Amino acid sequence: MKSNLIIKKKINPFTKKIFIEGDKSISIRWVLLSSLSKKKSRAYNLLKSEDVISALKCIKKLGSKVKITKNYHEVIGTGINFKEKKNLILDAGNSGTLGRLILGLLINFKKKIKIIGDKSLSKRDFSRVTLPLKKFGLKIFSKKKGLPLIVQGLEKPESIFYKEKKGSAQCKSAVMLAALKSEGETFIKAKKSRNHTELLFKYLNIDMKNNSKKNIDMIKIKGVPKINSLNYNIPGDISSSSFFIVLTLLTDNSQLLIKNVNINPSRIGIIHILKKMGAYIKLINVRNYKGEKIGDIFVKSSKNLKSINCPTKYNSSAIDEFLIIFLVAAKSKGVSYFKNLSELNQKESPRLIWGSKILNMMGVKTKLTENSLKIYGNPKLKINRKILIQNYLKDHRVFMMSVIAALTCGGHWYISDMDSVKTSFPSFLKTLKKISKV
Repeated sequence: MKSNLIIKKKINPFTKKIFIEGDKSISIRWVLLSSLSKKKSRAYNLLKSEDVISALKCIKKLGSKVKITKNYHEVIGTGINFKEKKNLILDAGNSGTLGRLILGLLINFKKKIKIIGDKSLSKRDFSRVTLPLKKFGLKIFSKKKGLPLIVQGLEKPESIFYKEKKGSAQCKSAVMLAALKSEGETFIKAKKSRNHTELLFKYLNIDMKNNSKKNIDMIKIKGVPKINSLNYNIPGDISSSSFFIVLTLLTDNSQLLIKNVNINPSRIGIIHILKKMGAYIKLINVRNYKGEKIGDIFVKSSKNLKSINCPTKYNSSAIDEFLIIFLVAAKSKGVSYFKNLSELNQKESPRLIWGSKILNMMGVKTKLTENSLKIYGNPKLKINRKILIQNYLKDHRVFMMSVIAALTCGGHWYISDMDSVKTSFPSFLKTLKKISKV
């Protein structure tokens, strides 16, 4: 596969229906929770990305049996206690979700175990997870905030009180998973964030109390001796869908139906934000599946998009979609303002910086601070220059945002590291070709 993508013309109008690959957050959580059950668990439409493959490889090293067929993935786990071996190394690849959540499952792993990742993941902050996990008794043999980490658990971890202030579902979920292996009751008070782990716990009948308030998750979890099997038909990923939502909004005379997408309220900040900007988006055929909201997303091209002073209450529920939202702001009338987004720079690449940088390359004026971005929109934006996107730490969302910008704004784009999409959305370009030739 060639490593660079060249785009020299805008996309033609279209009317299409598509399906999106399985939700990445749920896919990784399914893998990890299935590894804790001695019974057979099956997942349909599991995301076949590098991040999920890394998760499957990790649980195999910890003793789980994994079977992959054309129609489903199957896991027979070890139960609550993993099989312990000396000198184990777990490679989380590019996945922050995997790297952080699996640490929670290692608090009772009594032998030293090493966690590694790729260049991008190794630079990310793991102290936000290791600090609360130390309270359970996890030993950390590293002075770095990033990877690699060597950790060692203990036979009987104690329950803890944990206060999470960043709105990070990864931090909250790592502690929730650790709580399953601890003695007593763990209490978590966390800033509101996506709740896939809570919904999976509820479906599995895990002893959990969730008295969440408007902006705070209040969770109590008791340690468990065993976990039931987890059979799941995984819906499409809203984060992956977002690129096609924006492609449709910014392409004249176009409409798109995206079928069977996870529209969990903690994940659809992008829908609320884009609607406030004048986007035509409808959620139809909405239903409940094991606690998750699933639906179809209907989008039409939208003229007269307007700027937004983005409410920070949507930050957590749109954290993975802000790059593509910035592109909409660039094509909207007026000045858009996004604030309290320093968390974006804790992703695969410093995304707040990259969002501003790409818009500047396109000829869009921005004002960037440490945690905010102002975008001076131009509805008549047309690009007639060469734009080269490279050295972005192979961040899959930077790549996909650049592709959508090229197809909707014009210009001659040379985008490196096409393989980056394999981490989260391997069929991105294939799905794009179903809509138009690229």
